[in-house]
Amino acid sequence: MSSISVQPVIMAGGSGTRLWPLSRAQHPKQFLVLQGNRSLFQEAALRLAHLAASDIQVAPPCVVGNEEHRFLVLDQLRELKLPEGTVLLEPTGRNTAPAMTLAALHASDAGGDPVLVVSPADQTVTDDAAFTAALQQAVRVAAGGSFVILGVQPDRPETGFGYIRAANGGSASDALNVAQFVEKPDLATAERYLAEGSYYWNSGMFVVRASVWLKALETFRPDIASATRAAWSAKSVDASFVRPGKDPFAAIPSESVDYAVMEKCPGSKAFDIRMVPLSAGWSDLGAWDAVWQVSDKDADGNASVGDTMFRGSRDTLVHATSRLVSVVGLSDVVVVETPDAVLVADRKQCQQVKHIVSELQGSGRSEHTLHRQVHRPWGWYDSIDSGSRFQVKRIMVKPGASLSLQMHHHRAEHWIVVSGTAEVTNGEQVILLTENQSTYIPLGQVHRLANPGKVPLEIIEVQSGSYLGEDDIVRYEDTYGRTKE
Repeated sequence: MSSISVQPVIMAGGSGTRLWPLSRAQHPKQFLVLQGNRSLFQEAALRLAHLAASDIQVAPPCVVGNEEHRFLVLDQLRELKLPEGTVLLEPTGRNTAPAMTLAALHASDAGGDPVLVVSPADQTVTDDAAFTAALQQAVRVAAGGSFVILGVQPDRPETGFGYIRAANGGSASDALNVAQFVEKPDLATAERYLAEGSYYWNSGMFVVRASVWLKALETFRPDIASATRAAWSAKSVDASFVRPGKDPFAAIPSESVDYAVMEKCPGSKAFDIRMVPLSAGWSDLGAWDAVWQVSDKDADGNASVGDTMFRGSRDTLVHATSRLVSVVGLSDVVVVETPDAVLVADRKQCQQVKHIVSELQGSGRSEHTLHRQVHRPWGWYDSIDSGSRFQVKRIMVKPGASLSLQMHHHRAEHWIVVSGTAEVTNGEQVILLTENQSTYIPLGQVHRLANPGKVPLEIIEVQSGSYLGEDDIVRYEDTYGRTKE
């Protein structure tokens, strides 16, 4: 029997506003390490890679994400040592239907018709074996031409998810027929769904042949299909990055997979839609309460990450990033500490965190966008102190990486090497500095910092001048194709 070709597709374009302040626009939740030592995105990539079986052949991953996260995606995939895949970069958000269509067009380019296994990048499961078995079952069903969606066996009356109603009950082990997709219910309706037993949470994971998806989209939303094809025809390719045409992509109607296609399939004679039940400790980690639910807890129901202490507290989550956080006499509370922002919230009100993010955005503050530590393709910088006419940064440069050849109009810089070796271009001079050595970059001097070594380079940078904004930079050469920092 010939094997089934699978194209894993990871949807990595979300913003994760309800997990602020840990999740920021430039470093959203899918790239965070919430437990263990791998990010949610990395866990998703590994789960899909492990689908391989004697009858299932898995291709390198296809990631659909945002332009601004492209180096995060590549760095995190390389850490896993997975085969390098393709990163489809959306110039602007257009929801999941166009994103999945880009993946289907990419998968079809070589003339094949693989089964797409589409998963969000920001979910978690606690039983990997059960997850793999369910998804392999979905792949085998989808290979025959059906749409397959994973429906999560509910264990509580959840009002934050959409539901799927199975046509022939909820106890069968085979792929069930789907009778209906239903919107997020109120509590009484969710309790009824749980009692009836034929309703499942919509996981947002889809399994379907590329040709079947494209045919269904052309049937139900020909406007999205034609507009996405136009953007794909205008694509540009840069190594692992594929960019659809910017202007044609902006013209694509924004729509979800569910609204565009899935909800129209039940009852349709043209398309067979099935559901494989999933019971694997699944969570979409949509808010801090969901993080608490899937976390390891002590005897009092408290969960923690980082340097924390509890006294007389119950059912509380504390996530400490940079310092000791202690809580006394609290119940059902979430405390999240980062170097530049702290969240304290009623655990049952965590969905409201997104409104704080909206207020930050509306007031022009940066805490919704950037952490104090800002990741760059060459490494990161951490703004550890600032005042009138000065700023202090801790900078890490990856082995073999370099910053752009650049100049500043309004500031001078002092560099002190903490560890590693720095290659410094300072005007016409190029020098090597090692631990405890330093140099001075005068205002207006063309300069570059590079790491020629095999270990990370760390320096302390002291900026001084009349203006210290990140936009005071003129680039002459840049490895990463950036026009601004």
